[in-house]
This record gives sequence, C-alpha cells and structure tokens, in this order.
Amino acid sequence: MKAAQLNKYDNNFKLVINDIPVPDIQKDEVLIKLKVAAVNPLEQLIGTGSVKLIQDYPMPLTMGNELTGVIEKVGEDVRSFEIGDAIYTRLPIAKIGGFAEYVAVSADAVAPLPSNLNFETGSAAALTGLTAYQGLNEELEAKSGEIVFIPGGSGSFGQLAIPIAKSMGLTVIVSGDASSKDRILNLGADEYIAFETQNYWEIINEVDYVIDTLGPNEFEHELSIIKEGGRLLSLRTGPNKQFAIDHNLNFLKKKLFTAAGLKFDRKAKEKNVQYRFIFVRSDGDQLRKISQIIEDNNIVPAIDPTEFHIENINEALDLVFNGHPKGKVVIKF
Repeated sequence: MKAAQLNKYDNNFKLVINDIPVPDIQKDEVLIKLKVAAVNPLEQLIGTGSVKLIQDYPMPLTMGNELTGVIEKVGEDVRSFEIGDAIYTRLPIAKIGGFAEYVAVSADAVAPLPSNLNFETGSAAALTGLTAYQGLNEELEAKSGEIVFIPGGSGSFGQLAIPIAKSMGLTVIVSGDASSKDRILNLGADEYIAFETQNYWEIINEVDYVIDTLGPNEFEHELSIIKEGGRLLSLRTGPNKQFAIDHNLNFLKKKLFTAAGLKFDRKAKEKNVQYRFIFVRSDGDQLRKISQIIEDNNIVPAIDPTEFHIENINEALDLVFNGHPKGKVVIKF
C-alpha cells in the first residue's frame, strides 16, 4: 500500500511516498480502508520534532492523525464493528498513520461516522471534536451556567466547540473576523466580538474560562479577562508542569516541561488562574457522544475545495502550514 512517511525530524520536513505492507491486526483491532484523511497543524508539530518529548516516534513514520474509512477486517475480540461499517477516528497518539491506504487501530479509538456527514466532512470532525470535548470536560471541568471565551474561535475548532459547550449549559463568547459573525452566532454563540473593530480585553471580563487558539502572544490579554480561580486552556502555547503531572511523565520530562512552562505558570499564578495545555487523545466512546451533538445540531465541518491525493501530500501540508485554507484540508484515497 502507499503511505506518506517521515524519515527524520526536520524544520523543513518533506514526506516521502513509500510502498509498505498492509498492516496486520491484533485481536482488539480493526483494519480500516482509508477514504479521506485530514491534514492538521499537528502534523507540523510532529514533523519538526516539536512534540517528541511528549511522543517520540520511530522512523520512518507514517504520518496522519485523523481519518474516515470503511472497516475491512475485524479482530477476533471486536464486537462493536462489522466489515463494511463507515467510521471516523482520531488515531491513538502512539500509533498514528492516517496518510496511508490502510491503517490498523484499536476498536476503542473508532466510532461510526455521524449520519449527517460523508467521508470528506467526517474526516474533519474527530480531532477537533475530541479537543473541544476533552478540553471542556476534563481540563476545564466546566459547569452549566459558567462563561467560556474562545479567542479566534471562528475557525474549525469553534465550529464544534461552540455546540459542545452549549450542550453543557455554558455561555459562549467568541472573537474572530467580522465576516464569520452570523455563522458563529447561528452555531449558538451568545456573543461575538469582531477583532477588526474591537479589542475583546476592553469589552469582557470576569469569564470563568478561556480556550486559547491563538498562542503565546495573546496570553496576557487572555489572562486579564479571567476571574480569580478560573482556568486558561491553550491549544498552542505549550506544555507545563501540570501537563507533565496529568500525563504521568517521567522525572526528566517533568523537569523539562516545568522549565518550559514556568513563564506562563508564573503569570497565571499572579492572577490566581490555572494554566492548562491539551494534547488530545483518541477515545471512541467520547466520539460517539460527539456524534450525537453533530447530528442533533446538523454540524457540517467546512472542507477546503482544493483536491489532494496522497501523491500531493507535501502540497497539502504547505497549504495548511503556510496558506489560507477555506476549511479543513483533506487527502482523498
């Protein structure tokens, strides 16, 4: 089968198309025939080695974290799927490989494709949906009646985070470009702030939580609007001591992450706010809950219209890393 592989970590990495064997499956796994794989900013973090302290991969590495496909084989202990089932998944962190014609994965990481999505739109739902679900429920431990602000939430993350947050009874405030205002309010956001004309830190304050999608340059502005005892969860700024503790990392990694996150932890502590970082994991049970929210709200993720196949993988990566995609970039098989 064809697979797009990384030979070594590099700041300017390119993937190579190799012909490798179709993987065998264990008794608790399923073999998936790929239909569509999504291309994410996470690929850049993996390819450059930026997350190797969290997960270091043997080389060559078949890249790709998120996909849709059809069950081709079922392990002898698997009861939840049958051959021919349409599925979607965020692959386990330690066993990625979605840029290939087939992938073997634990059945626990997989869920049936939501009924209102096709293979293309479904490929854009798992990673974002799990990030929002785990972020709100596990990292923030958000409760009904509380307020969450998502700066830069007009993109693909907000498309799923907003209805998930509303299903939990949260008040949701979002900032983004003016052209996205109506779309985001229609998803259920309670308030929208257009960055072209307004600074959110001059308008809102005393929110319970912020989910940061913009990175470290916004850290102090985000901190300034959180009430004492609140939490700031970042998708981009980087891991810290709490991340190392939560993931039971070894002593050396705890020291490294404590040092890496010290500046942000100190600033958060000064405001009596907790700083958290998320590196989302696979979870088929959570995906089933997310599917219900997707179906109930008829959420259909936006897909960039540029057509890519595995032979064009480096062009697709370049569009994600350096371009302005109009939705999730996907690879069709």
